[in-house]
Amino acid sequence: MLDNPRAPRIRAVAKLGRRAVREETGLFLLEGPQAVVEALTYRPEVMLELYVTPTALERYADLGEAAVAAGMDVEFVTEEVINAMADTVTPQGVIAVARQFPTSAKDIFRDEPKLIAILEEVRDPGNLGTIIRAADAAGADGVILTGRSVDLYNPKVVRSTTGSLFHLPVAVGLELPDVLLLAREAGVSVIAADIKGESLLDVRQTGALAEPTAWLFGNEARGLTDENLARAERAVSVPIFGAAESMNLATAASVCLYESAFAQRS
Repeated sequence: MLDNPRAPRIRAVAKLGRRAVREETGLFLLEGPQAVVEALTYRPEVMLELYVTPTALERYADLGEAAVAAGMDVEFVTEEVINAMADTVTPQGVIAVARQFPTSAKDIFRDEPKLIAILEEVRDPGNLGTIIRAADAAGADGVILTGRSVDLYNPKVVRSTTGSLFHLPVAVGLELPDVLLLAREAGVSVIAADIKGESLLDVRQTGALAEPTAWLFGNEARGLTDENLARAERAVSVPIFGAAESMNLATAASVCLYESAFAQRS
C-alpha cells in the first residue's frame, strides 16, 4: 500500500491539477468512482494508473468489476495519499490518471452529424462540464470548443461531466470560423443562442430544429460578438416567463439541445 503523501509518484499525480503540467504531459486527473468507472468502461485504452483506498474498493463494487474487465491494476493507497493527490476535497477514495484523447472536428462532421454543440470562449469549468453532460443526454454527436474556452481536462470540467466526457467526441483547438466552415460543408445549419435572437417558441414552429443543427453558445458574460452572430444562419433566444433576470448558460444550452433532440425524433 502506498502510504507516503510526499512520495514523488504521488506529487506527480497531484501536479496534474495544473494546466501547464497537463499540457506538458498529455495526461489528466480523474476523481471519484463514477468518472473512473465510466472511463474504464468506455475508454479503457486511455487509463494509465488507478489509486483506490481499500474502503472505497469495498464500497463501490462496480469499480472493482470495471477494473477487472479493463485489465487495469489497482494501487491501494491510504486516505492521506488520496487527499494529497486530489484536486477536490472529497475524492471518495478513488483517483486515476489517464491520457488525453481529443477528437478532430473534421471527424465529427465527417460522420454526418445531426446535433452538435459549439462552445465559443466558454470559460467556466462547471458550465462546460454540464453542457457536455447535457449534449450526451440529448444524444448529440459531438461537442467542439473554440477560441479561449476553458481547458477540457480541467479537473472541475471532468468532474462536472460525470462521465459523459467518455461517451461522445469532444474537439478542441480550432477557431470558430474554421469550425463553421466545416459545418456548412457538411450541410449542418448553425444556430446561435443569443438573447437578441428570435424566440425559440417561434423557431420551433418552422421545423428548422428538425434539420441537422450545430448550436453555437458564447461566453457566459459577453455572449457572442456581433461578428460571430452574423456567421450563424439564425439567432435564437430562450424565452424567460418568470421574473429571473437571465438564465445560466448551461441551463439555456440544455434547453436548446433538447429542443433539437425532440424535433429530430418526432
